[in-house]
Amino acid sequence: MLHHIEEPCSLGAHAAVIVPPTWIIKVKKPQNSLKASNRKKKRTSLKRKASKRGTEHENKGRPFVIKPISSPLMKPLLVFVNPKSGGNQGTKVLQMFMWYLNPRQVFDLSQEGPKDALELYRKVPNLRILACGGDGTVGWILSILDELQLSPQPPVGVLPLGTGNDLARTLNWGGGYTDEPVSKILCQVEDGTIVQLDRWNLHVERNPDLPPEELEDGVCKLPLNVFNNYFSLGFDAHVTLEFHESREANPEKFNSRFRNKMFYAGAAFSDFLQRSSRDLSKHVKVVCDGTDLTPKIQELKFQCIVFLNIPRYCAGTMPWGNPGDHHDFEPQRHDDGYIEVIGFTMASLAALQVGGHGERLHQCREVVLLTYKPIPMQVDGEPCRLAPAMIRISLRNQANMVQKSKRRTSMPLLNDPQSVPDRLRIRVNKISLQDYEGFHYDKEKLREASIPLGILVVRGDCDLETCRMYIDRLQEDLQSVSSGSQRVHYQDHETSFPRALSAQRLSPRWCFLDATSADRFYRIDRSQEHLHFVMEISQDEIFILDPDMVLSQQAGTPPGMPDLVVEQASGSPVSSEDHAILQAVIAGDLMKLIESYKNGGSLLIQGPDHCSLLHHAAKTGNGEIVKYILDHGPSELLDMADSETGETALHKAACQRNRAVCQLLVDAGASLRKTDSKGKTPQERAQQAGDPDLAAYLESRQNYKIIGHEDLETAV
Repeated sequence: MLHHIEEPCSLGAHAAVIVPPTWIIKVKKPQNSLKASNRKKKRTSLKRKASKRGTEHENKGRPFVIKPISSPLMKPLLVFVNPKSGGNQGTKVLQMFMWYLNPRQVFDLSQEGPKDALELYRKVPNLRILACGGDGTVGWILSILDELQLSPQPPVGVLPLGTGNDLARTLNWGGGYTDEPVSKILCQVEDGTIVQLDRWNLHVERNPDLPPEELEDGVCKLPLNVFNNYFSLGFDAHVTLEFHESREANPEKFNSRFRNKMFYAGAAFSDFLQRSSRDLSKHVKVVCDGTDLTPKIQELKFQCIVFLNIPRYCAGTMPWGNPGDHHDFEPQRHDDGYIEVIGFTMASLAALQVGGHGERLHQCREVVLLTYKPIPMQVDGEPCRLAPAMIRISLRNQANMVQKSKRRTSMPLLNDPQSVPDRLRIRVNKISLQDYEGFHYDKEKLREASIPLGILVVRGDCDLETCRMYIDRLQEDLQSVSSGSQRVHYQDHETSFPRALSAQRLSPRWCFLDATSADRFYRIDRSQEHLHFVMEISQDEIFILDPDMVLSQQAGTPPGMPDLVVEQASGSPVSSEDHAILQAVIAGDLMKLIESYKNGGSLLIQGPDHCSLLHHAAKTGNGEIVKYILDHGPSELLDMADSETGETALHKAACQRNRAVCQLLVDAGASLRKTDSKGKTPQERAQQAGDPDLAAYLESRQNYKIIGHEDLETAV
């Protein structure tokens, strides 16, 4: 291999983000001899001495400096890793980036802060930053960038290693890093879109309306004077404060994420029983852009007030509501220079976890908040109990962030947009967690250990979020086959066979695996499935990981059995039994429905009007058929929306003013907060249809679902 020594190194596939070795210049050590030192003193002016001291201070502890060579094709990347985030994940991520990149561009935040590294690279053009940690790590780096006043400010991407990761979710980086290849992460940072993020100042003064003796309780300043995500006061801050105080007193009791969540649940339930935040509305005054919101806050008796900058809050919930459901307000954005003010009662806080939202109060550019007693507050998750004060919230600046873009392809063989086929025929295989961990770095053995489920026929540009729906349907058909002697549609023909297929149902926790990497399979976070296309992770096979799958005997298709095929609704063949089951529901014939279902008809089929069987049953108002579909069909039918109107089955029943069907759907768990394409809830549809009693019933059931004993865990 000696003849390769003189060849120039291309730096590989990620040359655009790697800092070349030629940019790193070694710093000569100062001469120590007395003679050289005296000669230098004679020749050096006082001004030069001061300059040298400043240079030595800048390069303190650094045996090198960075002298970049500008190139429009390069986007050098600085990687900051917080090893304390995500358990042991941070340490592994640090090692992986050290391997892929120049170690001089990867920094461990547990050893030093980001300031020295940013000073070192401040003159590098087209610089990008990747923050590997939680939202607090990102805020730390943004604050240092403010302090250094780099121009232009380098954009910051996020590799989420924390627990909440609300900012990472907003920028499409997902709710947490699993084991995605570092190579793909580098491509995503390089190709990501640069967007702006509003940042807000928090200026705290003493409350001018109170005498000095009433201002002694609590601390006099907030833990942070800038926030990127949210600033809140009341119930949520009180729970967070209790957790932090207990962890500081007994750190040995908070050594696992599960224990932490259990403590949060206990603290929330305790605060709920004690009603410690119930009087919040009596002790605050909120003025937004000159509008006093205090009367409305007191009228609705809010127990928590949130000033929100990004759409996500509290580990992924959306307190402002769905994008199309804003009524008198503009859709929320993180770059519009406005902050959203939201009020919460205990019931609406609990409803957040099931798709609810708070009371929208205002969208403003400036807030003046006065408190008249010590109140728990939190700034981007950092809590405190602030003494009575006047807090001014104003726009500070906008930071450049890297938003993860949706990529069509990432593999060289598939990266020609012209080569994307109209339809793909892909085999689906499932893998157990035991096999995944056992054959982690042996792709062939893992492939052999996988269990086939069937074949999907999907569009070439189908994303994984859509593909998940078809796999669930494939699993549903597989279950109907394994339940007894069934007659179903197969790849080449219809066939009958006895009960021989012992397929286990997929657990709700299954996820896709990326099989395109050369070394191993990688998991794909469910929150990022809308960013990946099927062709990006496979050419002819899809592998999915089911962590709850029990390894017994092979639960897949017995040898020699033809493959079960599921196609997209737009081009799928409708079997005679499927046609019969649809006609039975439309005609209201329960006996024919039961017979067609037992003969292999699917409860997941849709009619030519794109409505599901449950939609048709709710529309016709046949309670017995609705009950049969609910008892035998999958749960996703409950909130499945009509593709044209966006209505669920509950919307249809409310429009028909059929209280019995509405009661069946609500008892089965249908969402009372889901809106149609016009932004109407089922309650509003019932009111519009001229049935105020039904609307009142649905409203009462909504409140029961939030605070009832059966949803206590969700409420906590």
